[in-house]
Amino acid sequence: MPASAAPALQAIYVRLPNWVGDVCMSLPSLNAVLSTGVPVVACARPWARDLLSAYELAGFVPMAGDWRADRGAVHAWRKKSRHARAAGLLLPDSLSSAMVFRFAGVPSAGYRDDGRSLILRWPLAKPRAPMHAVQSWFHLTLHALGRWGLRPERQAPEAELGWRPAGAHIQGAHAAAEAAGVAGAPFVLISPTAVGLHKGRVKVWPGFDSLTRSLQARGYPVLMAPPSAERAAALAAAPTAQCLPPMPLGAFAVLTRLAALSICNDSGVSHISAAAGARQITLFGVTDPARTGPWSPHALRIGGPGAWPSAPEVLSAALSILEPPKAA
Repeated sequence: MPASAAPALQAIYVRLPNWVGDVCMSLPSLNAVLSTGVPVVACARPWARDLLSAYELAGFVPMAGDWRADRGAVHAWRKKSRHARAAGLLLPDSLSSAMVFRFAGVPSAGYRDDGRSLILRWPLAKPRAPMHAVQSWFHLTLHALGRWGLRPERQAPEAELGWRPAGAHIQGAHAAAEAAGVAGAPFVLISPTAVGLHKGRVKVWPGFDSLTRSLQARGYPVLMAPPSAERAAALAAAPTAQCLPPMPLGAFAVLTRLAALSICNDSGVSHISAAAGARQITLFGVTDPARTGPWSPHALRIGGPGAWPSAPEVLSAALSILEPPKAA
């Protein structure tokens, strides 16, 4: 597909990342593609459908993680939608994601990683200067849109991720707060778990139990709503916290906004909180805030690689947000 044909594109297929936090950090890129007015088909893991239900997409193709099955799903959608002239934007760096679009008949733009240069129609070398994930994906998006003769509304990501909630998300979050007995009251939402390891090291701050008890002693209800697979770990990390039933991602995102404060590890919840515009504290001990920290002016980042913050330090930071000093 030559660049001169780009204005006639019938659709742009966007392969979103596989992790919750990464999907949140890719929202500025998705918004940039949507702003061109070309119909957008999102290709992502099934759970992303709820998170993106308020977005005006031309389609959502669930990705199972098997490249042959995913190729079939994308090809079937393209054939059903009669998208003869489509282009693809690949945010993941994997070879398999490039193979899915290539063999589904969607010529694509993406970074050159994982030996996939020959598969991509519009390959791009990664910037040498270190970038936050939000900036890196936005840089790729601008490159792709430029090659297709399209110009988004913005040439740089905004200061906030700007996630759009649906009405059902708002209703679900308020219903959860009411069921927990904290509707209209200041409460703290904690997320004391984090999936996986970073370079073999656990990404979970060890002080959630102490923090929870200290906040409760000061009269703050402390809630958590872990997914089913993380419920046991959450209860072990903060046994006195009020544990809510698992919630859909969109409703949980709004719940972080309803909370007086969201406190979490450097995990998917950190980026969900940032996407929702919540007041938050993200705790670091093994990862780099400059690369994966929450993209939000409402976020406080404490700690860093190899330096978990102490429980008193986190409590002091939390109280400074919950109980700011009164102006003289």
